[in-house]
Amino acid sequence: MYEEVRLDPVTSALLVVDMQNDFVDPRGRLFVPSAPDTVPRVKLLIERARSSKVPVLYTQDWHLPDDPEFKIWGEHAVAETWGSGIIADLAPGPRDLVVRKQTIDPFYGTPLDHYLRLLKVDTVVVAGTVANICVLQAVSGASVRGYNVVYPMDAVSALNEFDSELAVRQAHFVHRALITRAEGVIFSQ
Repeated sequence: MYEEVRLDPVTSALLVVDMQNDFVDPRGRLFVPSAPDTVPRVKLLIERARSSKVPVLYTQDWHLPDDPEFKIWGEHAVAETWGSGIIADLAPGPRDLVVRKQTIDPFYGTPLDHYLRLLKVDTVVVAGTVANICVLQAVSGASVRGYNVVYPMDAVSALNEFDSELAVRQAHFVHRALITRAEGVIFSQ
């Protein structure tokens, strides 16, 4: 694990994965109990990114009624509902980009890679929920497309400790992500 990771703000981006009401709010349909604890650290990353003019991109799980994924996870993040909304504490700003996705992979069928390439990004900081599902898919998708990945483990929530440790292990071992904590992510040239 790296205590401090200094990133060039010109070539870095922050990807906030699925910090939506259905996952982060206790009233949500797929509430992740550790997600509320990560909000202050995700917020810190967003504030640091914005103050350094680092692009902030959000993924937003977004499903039509009767989505086939509901057979696996049950109904959640239905388009245009409260549950699909990004939580108010982490609301996207006017310069942030929101990428709506219909699967656990934020690169599949979305413009995410296109946006990152237009922004000339080579390093992606990935935070959010759920560690071994959508967050790990974001890490994997970024890695196989040639991006460097930074994984602030205290800004990523999981359903349990095993899943959290598994995601950290896979992010580091398989995808060579730099593992750190939110406080250790510094955007400076």
